[in-house]
Amino acid sequence: MDLKGKTVAVTGAARGIGRALSEQFAACGANLALIDLEVDSLRDTQMACQRLGAQARAYGASVANESQLIDTFDRIVADFGRFDGIVNNAGILQDALLIKAKDGEVIGKMSLAQWQAVIDVNLTGVFLCGREAAARMVRLGNGGVIINISSISRAGNVGQSNYTAAKAGVASLVVVWARELARFGIRVGGIAPGFTHTTILDSMRPEMLEKIAAPVPVGRLGRPEEIADAARFIFENDFFNGRIIELDGGLRI
Repeated sequence: MDLKGKTVAVTGAARGIGRALSEQFAACGANLALIDLEVDSLRDTQMACQRLGAQARAYGASVANESQLIDTFDRIVADFGRFDGIVNNAGILQDALLIKAKDGEVIGKMSLAQWQAVIDVNLTGVFLCGREAAARMVRLGNGGVIINISSISRAGNVGQSNYTAAKAGVASLVVVWARELARFGIRVGGIAPGFTHTTILDSMRPEMLEKIAAPVPVGRLGRPEEIADAARFIFENDFFNGRIIELDGGLRI
């Protein structure tokens, strides 16, 4: 796909990987539909994309709210007149051990609220966005691309039962959707980032960042721009379909 003049939606676009994705597509000539709950930060991403010459609109919406999301996708098509791709990037963390015990007594559990909040955004939100994006691509008849952002944690990570389950599900949806949607000219891919240096990590002490990066064979954390480079590759390579790019610096070798 040639990104120039295409309309691409990015969820979780307000900061971090979402902002890097948005700026990458804007630099390639795409028009951006930016979706996030953090409207103030989303405006910053919008202005950054506009400075790169792109049309960019901000949509404050929760990916876990079905009616709100359907309305948002309708507005995107009305505003831009087309819909060519989406990156399902929005996600949250609410980490906890399954149980915490001391001296044979259970002193803590991952709550149902913690489980459900992450599943709602990180998995159900991807399902809803993928469904609504695909529906509009089919109606418009131009095909398109869907990218799901998974994680290295999909293989299992201590303290992340909710996040791991969601990111494993997101990766599985790549395969299912690639098989279902290819006949409509819609390709589906995924990216599973490893530890990536986003604004969330800026408050950490340098020695803690070094500890996180130490097991990574390339010796550092990933950068949001590198995730965006991989997304651009998936969009532009018309033979890429149904696969996950493991972008983790070799951590899972």
